Amino acid sequence: MNMLTVGQKAPEFALQDQNGNTVELTQLLKSGAVLLYFYPKAMTPGCTVQACNLRDSQAEFAKKGVQVVGISTDPVKSLAKFVQRDALNFTLLSDPEHQTAAAFGVWGEKKFMGKVYDGIHRTSFLIGQDGMIQQVYQDFKTSNHHEVVLKSLP
Repeated sequence: MNMLTVGQKAPEFALQDQNGNTVELTQLLKSGAVLLYFYPKAMTPGCTVQACNLRDSQAEFAKKGVQVVGISTDPVKSLAKFVQRDALNFTLLSDPEHQTAAAFGVWGEKKFMGKVYDGIHRTSFLIGQDGMIQQVYQDFKTSNHHEVVLKSLP
């Protein structure tokens, strides 16, 4: 795993959102900075806590000019269910072949309960409107992710 770092250009991507629409990074950046957060699996306990806290903090992110976008390897149908079930108010993107996760360096070996497998490492990237990575967030809990990010924003 070779994770991107601050000062590097974010790789371009084109992924389907929860509604089946294709979304590109360049399109997202037209509105300002993007908090791109990678999470392992929709509708699991930790991912739900993280997503709901981001949902509840949307006004604060908007004041800071930051758009929240989540990426997982879940299929579009699962993302749609997640958005509906938890009334999420931001875009979720499907990366089923984990190419975008790999490009950002967050796809790799994980261990859970003695089992080794490949998956997404929970990481977030703040991408400036110029497409450059401004912050990388790894040191957080699902319950305080939104606070860690908001405290770091100017």
